[in-house]
Amino acid sequence: MKLMRVTAPEDVLKIIDDNFTALESVELPLEKAGGSRISEPIISPEDVPGFDRSTVDGFAVAAREAFGASESIPAMLESVGEVLMGQAAPPIKKGQCCQVHTGGMLPEGADAVVMVEDTDVTGNMIQIFRQVAPAENVIHRGEDLKKGDTALEKGHRLRAPEIGMLASLGITKVKAHRRPLVGFFSSGDELVDYHNTTLETGKIRDSNAPALLYLAGQCGADVKYGGILPDKFDVFLEKSREMLEEADLLVFSGGSSVGSRDYTALTMKELGKPGLLVEGISIQPGKPTLLANCQGKPVLGLPGHPVSALNIFAIFGRAIIEKLSGQVGAIYQPSVKAILARNISSRSGRTDYIMVKLNKSEEGLIAVPVFGRSGMLRTLSEADGLLEVPTEKEGLSSGEMIEVKIWE
Repeated sequence: MKLMRVTAPEDVLKIIDDNFTALESVELPLEKAGGSRISEPIISPEDVPGFDRSTVDGFAVAAREAFGASESIPAMLESVGEVLMGQAAPPIKKGQCCQVHTGGMLPEGADAVVMVEDTDVTGNMIQIFRQVAPAENVIHRGEDLKKGDTALEKGHRLRAPEIGMLASLGITKVKAHRRPLVGFFSSGDELVDYHNTTLETGKIRDSNAPALLYLAGQCGADVKYGGILPDKFDVFLEKSREMLEEADLLVFSGGSSVGSRDYTALTMKELGKPGLLVEGISIQPGKPTLLANCQGKPVLGLPGHPVSALNIFAIFGRAIIEKLSGQVGAIYQPSVKAILARNISSRSGRTDYIMVKLNKSEEGLIAVPVFGRSGMLRTLSEADGLLEVPTEKEGLSSGEMIEVKIWE
């Protein structure tokens, strides 16, 4: 039997970074660009904001006019009116002020705003009970962005805040990397479609397909399901070749364990050079994972057990999708700090991922390990996230503060 040559997880991530590149750039209307990563920097075409504006409801003043103002000795200024939203503000002169609302334009001659609760109105005279400093309660023209500034760097992912900012700049189209298409196959004669209401003896429903397709979509990819491949190499290879022509990432679930019926590695060798890059990862669960570069496209072979398959895809499948999407820099994954509820043992030289459930306590979040075999789906539904035991450690101690990567 051939021994599996495993690669450290951090080295697998470097292999992904070194072997694959972002997909081509396309032009997208802003309303359809959410979730994409821009392929070039976006430069601000104008100042933001375009004029000095108030950050509170109150009265625009020259700060020197309110110097020394207090409740016992208020400053008295004449109000010349109100700045209407969306209209230019009238200028003010010495001894004058002007009512302004949050977001309203600051009048010429004013350099600060006194909050309305620090004033009292008597006719057209305003008593000011608090002095203000120049620029207090004011945001200046170009303070957020100046014309010519880089609004977003290349590789930035467009979320709701970025979409809103670009809309405020009058930008209606962006150049972004195309969303990757993930082609997915399950494999194994024991599998039947999960829609089947009855099972023959020895058969199991394919639970990996819908779970992995959902996870790929969460990572920002489009997906295409190719069905269940039988344990017949000619069919396995033919269907894989067809899918690879269309897909940007080809994923197999099952068939990556060492054995005579393992067609995944052989298929990877036949799909194109340079071929197999990783023949196993020093990780638990998920050691028998395969990764190849076939004609410049990534091909990922996942273990068949659901826990292992989801664990591997959440780490390495996500990294591939991010790379194809134009990710620049470290990959972000939501995480929280928590106190470990019990000791965890681990083998040095291997990275372990332990599923945990998070409970609230007076001390903070408590991470309770959820143990179960890699084929037990219930453990997945009970877990809130994953705890990593690094390669160099032989375990973690109860009461230790640890980081939990959240299942989204």
